[in-house]
Amino acid sequence: MALNIIPSSIATRDISTELQQQVQSSIDLHSPLLIRGGNSKSFYGRAPVETSNILEMKNHIGIINYDPTELAVTVRAGTRLLDLELLLEKNQQMLSFEPPIFNQNSTIGGVVSAGISGPRRAFSGSIRDAILGVEMINGDGKIVKFGGEVMKNVAGYDMSRLMVRSMGTLGVILNVSLRVMPKPEKEISLILNASQEEGLAYCKQWRTQHLPLSATSWYRGKLYARLSGSETTIKVALQKLSQQMSIELVENDVFFWQSIRNQQHTFFNKISKPLWRLSLPINTPVIARFEGDLLLEAGGTQRWISNNAPENIIRAVVRRHAGYATLFNGQQHLPAVPPFPVLAPELHKLQKNLKRKLDPHNIFNPGRLYRDI
Repeated sequence: MALNIIPSSIATRDISTELQQQVQSSIDLHSPLLIRGGNSKSFYGRAPVETSNILEMKNHIGIINYDPTELAVTVRAGTRLLDLELLLEKNQQMLSFEPPIFNQNSTIGGVVSAGISGPRRAFSGSIRDAILGVEMINGDGKIVKFGGEVMKNVAGYDMSRLMVRSMGTLGVILNVSLRVMPKPEKEISLILNASQEEGLAYCKQWRTQHLPLSATSWYRGKLYARLSGSETTIKVALQKLSQQMSIELVENDVFFWQSIRNQQHTFFNKISKPLWRLSLPINTPVIARFEGDLLLEAGGTQRWISNNAPENIIRAVVRRHAGYATLFNGQQHLPAVPPFPVLAPELHKLQKNLKRKLDPHNIFNPGRLYRDI
């Protein structure tokens, strides 16, 4: 059933037939295919295959379905993230996972393929939680559809979620259906002085108090927290916090969180060493091995370090804390290091089988995720 479509200023261009023809030609010629959207995340993951056979997605654009009352939107994969967010903003809505915009050409298809979420993730869910369905070209050159376009039409686990962080290795995403959320009535951010250990303790304490948190970040002795909700909810939360500690409100907090989200913060701007993202359990303490220059998000469950330590040392330390480390940016420094955590043998076999099933001719971004995937 067609949804109500809110008029938008986003141009509409459906080139799915042309894309399908290029995929079929690549299959016939056994030619690897480099899938490219806005090219804003080319630094992420393994180096793209060297080929002149490039599938350009940036002209496959437009809103297909958007009914604000359903809190869902279906959009073509080449649509710029900036344009989609502007449309949602006009209807007082937003993407719950707050994806980073690394340049103005970032596309929604690239967001799904890379699977990177922003500061709100720990409190509102990741992109995998928001995806409702996809339409894609598979490795046989056929257009297939998984999932639905609104929440009531989505039941159980489906293939659409496997496209998240697949790095384009499983197929060509044509259209994406996403759950959206209303913008909070009010947002306010606070800052307090805290060592890393104190910052982790505060975040742990706040979780038990059910505060309306939507982001936290710690850097160089300062803990930042964003509260989102109704006027009343925010007022009550501020009163509770001010009774417990000395807090200061952050001026221009929108710009601060944008700098965290889009990696324009001072920490990211001065990086000259490989950038690692550490994903850790919620109660992980300070890791002494990484007490240099680092930035924490999500109550310490996501930690960014710029470090020249050997890859095996970094990953071993993180594993001891039941976490994993991703080489987020630095392949130019460490070309032999796999950016993503090494999978257990049974999981790697499962991933290879999935690749073989969806891409039997091995043409979609080969080697972009893992050396043999």
